[in-house]
Amino acid sequence: MDTIFTLLYPISLSLLLYFLTLLFRPGSRPGFKRYPVVGTVPVFLLNRRRFLEWSTEVLSAHPTHTAVFFRAIGGTHGVFTAEPANVEHILKTRFENYPKGTRFVSLLQDFLGAGIFNSDGPLWRLQRKIASFEFNKRTLKNFLLESVIKAEIRTKLNPVLREAARSGRVLDLQDVLERFAFDNVCKLAFHVDPGCFDRDDPDQTGFMRAFDEATALCSGRFMYALPMSWKIKRFFNFGSERRLREAIRTVHEFADEIIRLRLEENSQNGNDKYEDLLSRFINANDETLSTELLRDVVISVILAGKDTTSTGLSWLFWLLSNDPNVVEKARYEVEKIRVRSGKRVGDPFNYEELRDMQYLHAVISESLRLYPPVPVDTKACLENDVLPDGTNVKKGWFILYHTYAMGRMESIWGKDCCEFKPERWLDEDGLFKPDSSFRFPVFHAGPRICLGREMAYIQMKSAVACILEQFDVDVLGKEKRPEYLLSLTLRMKNGLPVMQNLHNGGEETMIRHIIVSICQGCGFAWSISWVAFGLSAAKLFHALETDCFLQSNYAGDWKRRRAANKLILTKNCRLTF
Repeated sequence: MDTIFTLLYPISLSLLLYFLTLLFRPGSRPGFKRYPVVGTVPVFLLNRRRFLEWSTEVLSAHPTHTAVFFRAIGGTHGVFTAEPANVEHILKTRFENYPKGTRFVSLLQDFLGAGIFNSDGPLWRLQRKIASFEFNKRTLKNFLLESVIKAEIRTKLNPVLREAARSGRVLDLQDVLERFAFDNVCKLAFHVDPGCFDRDDPDQTGFMRAFDEATALCSGRFMYALPMSWKIKRFFNFGSERRLREAIRTVHEFADEIIRLRLEENSQNGNDKYEDLLSRFINANDETLSTELLRDVVISVILAGKDTTSTGLSWLFWLLSNDPNVVEKARYEVEKIRVRSGKRVGDPFNYEELRDMQYLHAVISESLRLYPPVPVDTKACLENDVLPDGTNVKKGWFILYHTYAMGRMESIWGKDCCEFKPERWLDEDGLFKPDSSFRFPVFHAGPRICLGREMAYIQMKSAVACILEQFDVDVLGKEKRPEYLLSLTLRMKNGLPVMQNLHNGGEETMIRHIIVSICQGCGFAWSISWVAFGLSAAKLFHALETDCFLQSNYAGDWKRRRAANKLILTKNCRLTF
């Protein structure tokens, strides 16, 4: 016995000293704090409610914005990174070595199945190939604007916003934008109108609410310190897993009904009369896709089209509510294009007009930089690898690239990285200048880059232009940043309550429109005082003041329009060619 004790005592003491050294050693390099046996789990549990801020702080403090995350013994280790070179390595250079992986796929399998966002290899390539044909069609962009967005704005979004403005009712703008996006994506991809703007019928929005709940509960699985926990709950069907099962059942029934009706209609007509994304998958050449896979496609498309767009817009309007200067600049650009088109205030813009909204494009991109709809994404490492910054990644580890943190890195965006500054996206002529998708991976990057990114900008610009032109939006409690719900997307936990008033800028726009129309008809310069005779002096002064202010901020745009012989309003208050 004494011999055994003599042997075990120094071994135990050595292990204790080793663990204490790991725990308390000074000057350890920046990263996630690691404890013996339990790894990084304790600090993760302490900060899980502020996961994005905490992980951003850790990555910011590290020289290469990369840190290793150690799970408890028996768990899977991983790497967090916000370094563009590492992101390019993961998403492009060594793309085949970093798939979604079985861990990620299993967490979302119940909800997304084998859809494009939850599959790898040949199955992912098949879906990507089929979808790319549809998204690259010019006719799809035209249909999106002419038959979907214009109709949704004119018949649904505008009436809802106007009624709230006239009645003084507090409106949850996030909820409105989610309904708008949900109806849009269903019409665009499946030729189905879910009617989510109908507030009087809960059945019309039940599946959308089930969709939101399924998304949130699936995301919750990622936050378990012990992955076995959610599997046990699922096995015994209790707690959050029971609610998830019920929500998924509702979502699946909705998707199955869309597919069933389309297949029945095709059978009766002998052919598919629609040219949409669902038709493309049903009629894929040399491929017979199962009903289950079609359902997974439907759910994945809704996830991409609804949550990302509405989430991005919600954060944008919160940012705008705290920066009236940006609102005025964006509003002026919209009004300027409105005058040029000759359309009535409130009419949706066409593709070319939206494309010309360079400043608005910058505003949306800046909002997405600070509040990306998908704040983090994970991959799995198939074989041992070394990242460009020297970090070792072992086989079987997960790797997480942190889009939210990347938008807050001084090394990428400068010392003003935490400021909402759309001008960082404009060149000296006021034209939008895109950045590398590896510095700005909001729409992913590499072979998996989002096929619908242009569609997303079209939809967001249409909605923002509509709202800014007609309404003054005031977010209640705007001084405090809304609490986010860490789901698959960065939704606001309590919505975005707003009060809004009808914007009087429509009259000012009409004044400018009248002035331009008269001068175009006469063919030479006219004095403002003659043209404005009989009009409201106060309205005219405000219109001129806005023009002069924006000319000083858009000197490059002003010069370009002179060179193009376009009518502009000059600082000496005369109209010239």
